Amino acid sequence: MSQLDTRVPAVLLRIDRNPFHHGTLGAVRSLGRAGIDVHLVAEVTGSPVRRSRFVGRLHPPPPPGAALADIAGALLRVAARVARPAVLIPMDDAGAVAVSRLRAELAPAYLLPQQPAALPERVADKAELAALCAAADIPHPVTVVPDSASQAASAAWRLGLPVMAKWSRPWLLPAGSGLRSTAVVRSPQEARELYVRSEEAGSRLLLQEFLPPGTDRDWFFHGYADRAGTLRGGGPGRKLRARPRGAGLTAVGQWVPNPELPALAERLTAQLGYRGILDLDFRRCGTTGRYHLLDFNPRPGAQFRLFTDTAGLDVVRAQHLDLTHRPLPDGRALPGRTFVVENYAPLTALRRAAPGGRELAWHAGDDPAPGRAMWGLWTAHATRRLPGRLRRIGAAGATGVRPRVVRQGPPPPSSLTGLPEVPHAPHASAVPAVPTAADPADDERAGSR
Repeated sequence: MSQLDTRVPAVLLRIDRNPFHHGTLGAVRSLGRAGIDVHLVAEVTGSPVRRSRFVGRLHPPPPPGAALADIAGALLRVAARVARPAVLIPMDDAGAVAVSRLRAELAPAYLLPQQPAALPERVADKAELAALCAAADIPHPVTVVPDSASQAASAAWRLGLPVMAKWSRPWLLPAGSGLRSTAVVRSPQEARELYVRSEEAGSRLLLQEFLPPGTDRDWFFHGYADRAGTLRGGGPGRKLRARPRGAGLTAVGQWVPNPELPALAERLTAQLGYRGILDLDFRRCGTTGRYHLLDFNPRPGAQFRLFTDTAGLDVVRAQHLDLTHRPLPDGRALPGRTFVVENYAPLTALRRAAPGGRELAWHAGDDPAPGRAMWGLWTAHATRRLPGRLRRIGAAGATGVRPRVVRQGPPPPSSLTGLPEVPHAPHASAVPAVPTAADPADDERAGSR
């Protein structure tokens, strides 16, 4: 008998158009296997997810560029078809932000976590996150939010090249712009050129101290903060392989005991009063050994099924159980368990599973169709992108080999750079306030991990 209340459906919302978001399939399977009627509000054209036998019904998502009112309309139309209260779970940052803004309007039709207004939007905003970490005494890379192109160039030099450049609200990035949510900046001129594209990006540019990647340095923590604020249904994991390498989504991850990460997560969620699913990304500093919080995603991480315990609990099931006032089972953690995304780590997927057990992102014995469909769809997807990648490689090769970049001291004189002097870059605790950006639906693009 299912531990979950099978009378209460689940509605999964995904605004981002990524057809290969395996986290959505993981949520469909987790709830469907428990006997929950799963409604999926997402664009699944060309996606293996639509082949899953656990999808109860597909619903059209809000159109690209939809306003908040259009997102609310789409979700309320789904609620009318479902005809009874349902647990609503956003699967991307854009959806989480929209649902938090629309909470009062959606609450009569959906079961939602109770938390301070707009909190998901604050933690997802990378500029806001720097200030929130400073207030909670959570290690975070030194972060600067420049106010001009010249400040961006000078701050990049002062932080010490290379630096990380991030858009504060990556879910607003327009499709086809070529802009990435995170990029490594290797010169003041690169920082200046990125800042000039701020209006196009839809949010402010951040420059952040670069913490070099390395063995045993990239970690993540998943959890569900229940109605009492207790973290359940997740755990700490180590990123063994990423795409792109050194920064990006988890291609291979492992459940590894690490008491420091739950402690940091508990401190931050308690300080904020956060309730709901969370996915935190950390990088350990090779010099100090401290774990720095890089991202706070107010929704399930794509690899959340890694943390399935002996009772079958994960963050998605934890939210359904908690919001329907069902007790959460006390399962035993399974350290050593691994998660592999086959299209990003095919050789790893072919190897024998580790003793701790393994979950594949796409292939499953009780739901084989998405795994079979993935390879054909992924091959077609990769073939379409190949000419563009070859052009970029050729252009990079034509410029020659990059010189080795070393950490810099004071900035060069303006006579050499053409850039005016600016004050010294502040510490993360002095990050300036970020004005509210446009509605998340002004662009439908969101980061996926």
